[in-house]
Parts: sequence; C-alpha cells; structure tokens
Amino acid sequence: MDLSLLFPLFILLLFIPIFLSGRKQRRQMAEMQQMQSELAVGDIVVTTSGLRATVVDASYEETVDLEIADDVVTTWVRAAVREKVVAPDEPGTDEAPPSLVKDNDANGATQN
Repeated sequence: MDLSLLFPLFILLLFIPIFLSGRKQRRQMAEMQQMQSELAVGDIVVTTSGLRATVVDASYEETVDLEIADDVVTTWVRAAVREKVVAPDEPGTDEAPPSLVKDNDANGATQN
C-alpha cells in the first residue's frame, strides 16, 4: 500500500477527536453562560473559588450580589458562578447525597 494514501487517513484520524472535543466544550460553555444569565434571587450557587452563597440581587447584567453569611453581601461577576445548587425535594431530610455516602464492610473499613 502506498504511504501517500496513509498520511491523509492518519491526519483525518487525529483531527476527528479534536473536533469532537471542541464541540463538547462549546456546548458546555453555552450551558454555563445560560445558567449564569438565568440566576434569580434565592438561588443557591457555588463560585469558581468554591464559595457557597445565596443570590440576593441579580438585576445587573454583568454582576450578581451574593450573601455569603448572615447580612454579609458581596458583589461578584456572573462568570465567577460555577454551578447552581439544587435543593433537595423533601425539606428536613438530613441524608447526604448518594455520591458522598460511604458504606462500611463487616470490619468497619470504608468502601466506595
């Protein structure tokens, strides 16, 4: 087989994963921007630095005011909000999320 035919095939095989990962990244970025633009008063959010806070004012286009403690309000750029925390369906349940629950075997060792 001629090597001149293998080279374009090899290049094509290299660029397909790059193209697909770029599409996935653009989709995730669009979802993140949509979530940031739809923030409303009362939403519980986590910032890129890991701070958990409650939205108290989302009327500005570029910024959002977050309450990080009782009567402590700070102003953040909307892009600093990483995710919106979903409140549990049933209030009053003290169970940890399934991803944080660890089982113990008969000897007391922790398993994942």
